[in-house]
Formats: sequence, C-alpha cells, structure tokens
Amino acid sequence: MVLGAKTAGARDIGAAPIEVISTGAALGAELRGLDLRAIDVSQFKAIERAWHDHQVVLVRGQSLSDQDLIAFSRRFGDLDWAPVQETGRRFVEGLPEIYIVSNVIVNGQAIGSLGAGEAVWHTDMSYLDVPPMASMLYAIEVPPSGGNTSFCSMYAVYEALPDGLKDRIAGLKIKHDGTYNSGGYLRQGVTATDDPRTSPGALHPLVCTHPDTGRPMLYLGRRRNAYLAGLELAESEALLDELWDVVARPEFAWEHVWRVGDLVLWDNRCTMHRRDPFDAPARRIMHRTQIKGTAAPV
Repeated sequence: MVLGAKTAGARDIGAAPIEVISTGAALGAELRGLDLRAIDVSQFKAIERAWHDHQVVLVRGQSLSDQDLIAFSRRFGDLDWAPVQETGRRFVEGLPEIYIVSNVIVNGQAIGSLGAGEAVWHTDMSYLDVPPMASMLYAIEVPPSGGNTSFCSMYAVYEALPDGLKDRIAGLKIKHDGTYNSGGYLRQGVTATDDPRTSPGALHPLVCTHPDTGRPMLYLGRRRNAYLAGLELAESEALLDELWDVVARPEFAWEHVWRVGDLVLWDNRCTMHRRDPFDAPARRIMHRTQIKGTAAPV
C-alpha cells in the first residue's frame, strides 16, 4: 500500500514536527519524525491521538533495546507478562514483558513462538474476561519476502453490515475460544476440543462500544471454536460465517510489509490482524509487548 499525503493531523509537537500519514486504507497511519527512545509528553499525546484516529500506527527506523520497548509500551498502561509459548517458555530471561514471535531454532530449541506458518485473523487473547488493550510488535529480523501482517478495522466491518444483519446480532454474546492460539497451536495446559459449546473461553458482547472513541465495533476475536451463546450450533455457525464473509472483504484491511526497525502499535479492541506465511529457512524475529486492558468489552 502506497502511503497517502500528509494529513491535516500533522502538527508541530515539541522540538520537531510529527507527520501523521494515512495509509489511505480503512485504517493505519505512519508517524514520522520520532525517536521512541526520547519523546516528551506532548509527542506522546500526539501518538496516542493518531492511534485512536487510525487504530494502527507504524513508526519506522527505530533502534530499540528490549528495555526501550518496555519503557515506551508502559506509557500506555500496565503490561501483561508474555504468555507461555508452545515450547513451554514464557519470556526473555529477566524481561517477562517481552514475547518473542519467531521461527528461529537455536541448539534445537525454538527461541520464540508461531513459527513460519500463517496466523489467521484474530484479536489477541480475547478469550480472557479482560482482554489486552493494545499490542506492539518490533521488527529485529525479517525474511526477504512473506511474513507480512495485515490489519482490519472492526469499526468499518460493523458499519458495512446491512441494517437487517445489525438487527439480528444486536444483544448477542460470543464465546471467544481459549483452546488454540492464532497459529493453531494448543494453548499450554488446555485439553484439545473442537466443540465450541464446551471449549474454554470468555463470553463478550458481539457488538461493543470503544471506551475511548465511543464508536461501535464488531468484536469477533477469531473464527475457530467461536459460538454465539443461546443459538443452536448450526444457526451460530451460519451467522458467524455470514459475518466473517464481510471481514474477508479487502476494503477493510491494510497490509504492512515489514522492515527491520519497524514498530507497529495496534488497538486490540477495534482491530483484528493476521500474518502471511514465509519460507521456514528464512529468519524472522519480532519482539512483542502487550498493554493490559482495564475493563471487559461492553
């Protein structure tokens, strides 16, 4: 996606101007003129404002240590500890806030999680009663091709639903499955099941209101093992398929092609994301942080 022209949201903040450049898609903007290791209060407020306006923000050309990444992430709120990976490992030694997304093998052991395969559309950890508010991903090594991350706007998806479909889903709650992660791996300590009525997970409203922007959004989480509470299984499956057909439309998405030094921050409440597969011999190393949610979706 070719980035669009400088938006009216670009402002002079602190010592240097921050450019907010829309992707031209349904969501996403690049922020220019930033060193995330040294931003003042006004610059942070501008970043936060752009994030609320565009749902996903990209800052290129950063040189962040893990401590720098943690420090910047904490400006948005308290951080979650990284979840246990398929390997049984939890975090970088001494830095439990860092989650490694990687296919790299060292001495026969995976250094991270999710491998080189596709990660399907999902919202991070929506199976929790209070899901995370946001996630950040910082690129340390990227493959020569593949491994792109796409984001979709759940504001735009909800707005595009026909009025009759909006009426049908009003007031429904959806069970967000906690059995498998976005790479299809069984979560640590969970028994495998493909019955969405009995699988572990949290119930959340299917249509939610964003706590900061006040905008309505569809809150789907992920497709596998999802279940609309109170409906017959066949009816739930058919209605979910209808909604996911809308999600699949390309006009609601933006695809990011990674470069080393990229940092992407996304709003976990009003977006979903997915990853393209890439060649397994190619190296991909990303470090992720996650900002805790403060309330259940409503």
